[in-house]
Amino acid sequence: MHSAHRCPTDRPARFGAVLLLSLFLSPAAQADDWPQWLGPQRDDIWRETGIIEKFPPAGPTVRWRAPLGGGYTGPAVAEGRVYVMDRQLPADAKPAPAAQTGFMKRTQKPGSERVLCLNEADGKLLWKHEYDCPYTVQYDSGPRTTPLVHDHKVYTVGAEGNLFCLDTDQGKVIWSHDFKKDYGAKTQIWGFAGHPLLDGQRVICMVGGKDSTVVAFDKDTGKEIWKALSAQSLGYCPPMIYEAGGKRQLIIWHGEAICGLDPETGNVYWTQPYKAYMGMAIASPRKWSDDLFVTSTFGNSMMLNLASEKPGATIAWKGDGKISFDSVFATPFFENGCVYGTSSNGELCCIEAATGKRQWATFEPNSTKKVVRSADIFITKNGDRFFLFTEKGDLIIARLTPKSYEETSRAHLLEPITEAFGRKVVWSHPAYANRSAFMRNDKEIICVLLADSAGGK
Repeated sequence: MHSAHRCPTDRPARFGAVLLLSLFLSPAAQADDWPQWLGPQRDDIWRETGIIEKFPPAGPTVRWRAPLGGGYTGPAVAEGRVYVMDRQLPADAKPAPAAQTGFMKRTQKPGSERVLCLNEADGKLLWKHEYDCPYTVQYDSGPRTTPLVHDHKVYTVGAEGNLFCLDTDQGKVIWSHDFKKDYGAKTQIWGFAGHPLLDGQRVICMVGGKDSTVVAFDKDTGKEIWKALSAQSLGYCPPMIYEAGGKRQLIIWHGEAICGLDPETGNVYWTQPYKAYMGMAIASPRKWSDDLFVTSTFGNSMMLNLASEKPGATIAWKGDGKISFDSVFATPFFENGCVYGTSSNGELCCIEAATGKRQWATFEPNSTKKVVRSADIFITKNGDRFFLFTEKGDLIIARLTPKSYEETSRAHLLEPITEAFGRKVVWSHPAYANRSAFMRNDKEIICVLLADSAGGK
């Protein structure tokens, strides 16, 4: 131990150490994690500063690349580690393009699912958890949900309904559930896709089965806390929590209705029937003020007005796909009286929240002038602009306003691998953390540096 007495010559050194420490602890020097679907606050806002304004001519620097199997799982980034899922096939097997598997054909295909933990600094594999998982789903390249990381645990849901809680140090199983065995759930044609939600002591999952459309598990033990709702069609939409009517409300959208629940008990506050075509309740409902926007394919979009005095909901308007937009699975962004999102024909649209009326629409983000069925664009806000990740593997910096789409910069970062609707696509949401973007296709995961010259110092 050093003596408590300091001589005057110590002061410059102490001042320098304090200054250096203050730089590391200042807001500009803070780095944020991306520990779940849509980021730290589950709102698809990237709050880090010091981010690049425009890509250099050769594109942003790729920090690292790591091999990966197939899957639609987005990465999660927390405490210096990256978590992602993939699928591994037997040595003699090859995934068939979705268009060749038969639209409703259900055959069992052997393979395994993996949870991978990578070092955030260099992409090196730290551990993996692999389990046998034959698939009966279409679009069978791999699992769908983004891992959820909290308090030295990572929670994952596979395409066939395997829920795991693993320790983040070594990937050891702490607890697990099989939705089909434990709850009598049925695998939907496109698998289990609802990203898990953490709320206090509860991990809330879309499960399925009688009276268990949604289930809350104890995050430490896996014990069931409550279960609620029955639906013939589970849908693919993640649970969300919003404040409305003086209450925190768990918003559940299954294939037949939108519901508001008490997240602590599972008691149902309200139900609004809303049947999705083929159960395609996919895109996360987005809230602004007292409005809740929900969208699905074939013109099936709707704005709900959430009651202000107590939990409840009424229909403000329903879209028809012409004045509004009908997203297949791309989650929209809702702010300041406008909703931005991707229509099922591939256009990026802006609609007026009060009426559903289109303000503008463009094919420009997907670099086409024609209809692209079920096209996807992942929209994330950073400051006063947006980062758009397209199904072609392009990352775009753009400004989205009620008046126009203004593209600032674009870089091609990943090659589409898997075929859908006669074209190759990347359908996986990126993560934004530590002034970097983490994104994957069905062959690799990459980390791209997005710090500006000042923020990178």
